Amino acid sequence: MSFTSGDISNLPIEEKLLSLNQSIFQRAIDIVRLDWDSYERSWNYRTLPLLNPDYFQPRLEATYQKLRSHWQDMTHEMQRLEEENNRIFIDAYGLQDELTPDVPLKEITLTCNPHYRYGNKRNVQELESLLLADTMREFISYAVGCMFGRYSLDKPGLILANQGETLEDYIQQVGLPKDQIRFIPDKDNVLPVTEGEYFADDIVARFKKFLRVTFGDDHYEENLAFIEKALGKDLRKYFISDFYAHHVRMYKKRPIYWLFSSPQKTFNALIYMHRYNPDTVNTVLNDYLRPLIRKLEAEKKTIETRKASGNLSVSEMAQSERDLGVIMKQIRELADYERNVLYPVAARRTEIDLDDGVKTNYPKFGKALFQIKM
Repeated sequence: MSFTSGDISNLPIEEKLLSLNQSIFQRAIDIVRLDWDSYERSWNYRTLPLLNPDYFQPRLEATYQKLRSHWQDMTHEMQRLEEENNRIFIDAYGLQDELTPDVPLKEITLTCNPHYRYGNKRNVQELESLLLADTMREFISYAVGCMFGRYSLDKPGLILANQGETLEDYIQQVGLPKDQIRFIPDKDNVLPVTEGEYFADDIVARFKKFLRVTFGDDHYEENLAFIEKALGKDLRKYFISDFYAHHVRMYKKRPIYWLFSSPQKTFNALIYMHRYNPDTVNTVLNDYLRPLIRKLEAEKKTIETRKASGNLSVSEMAQSERDLGVIMKQIRELADYERNVLYPVAARRTEIDLDDGVKTNYPKFGKALFQIKM
């Protein structure tokens, strides 16, 4: 609780330890700091390691393999440093018969070390699959950050991180003319996440553009397939069913991206809380939800016209009936969500204060947002 004169000098520290070369300890600290700062949770996060020029290859798989090799070198160096550190203390106190300097891989506490990150009950192949999948999720998360302007391919670190900042603020902070910025964030701070590509700024389409910008066109199809294989599913299915759950876990139930979501998830739209303003919900309502309802109603009419043509086979008619039933159910869901949930929230033009935190601000939107137990 407190120290008085003489307390530190009374600690049982061998004199020889006081004159040791500090390089071993400092290098270990540097590796841990580098590992921690490679993930979004760190205050000092600068950019995604996967996009570091030191590891870049036109093929995403080759880039990952190069980065993975670097992580293995980091882990083994850390293991060597910890074992050397143990040897120093064992020798200083004469504990050779009591202790061993060996440190197993599962105790090397680096996030890039799958033996520590996922536990030691899995085999090497399972550990590598988990690490690859998480690295692709982190790539997608960083891409979404660039879509909102939180991050930039042209400048390291946080860009838009203050309440109410806009695209104009982003351009000013990046410090480049707009036509020289490699990837421009979404203008209205709303990214629709739907089963079909109904909007120009559809999140899947935006990610595919990000992939082309970062890794080029020559291996685009191969790179996309590599990501989907690592995730174990189609990219659109990942965004609809998995992305937000991963984001909520990453930020410990205090998400910085908020998901407007209808009860059955027919409609989903992400916003960035730091760019939120009182008109944001009206944008979600008028520029995304209502247009989606109109698009589904147009699809419904098309199916009804096809049915009435008399040119369908028995199997085609049955499929049309199923499709019509699904669309009608979706229209009812979205109409109810609009009338009873989203419109009342939009009409209130809710104010938020970032200083109050997510736990206070998120519940202000009620059932308009994806429900999280905070």
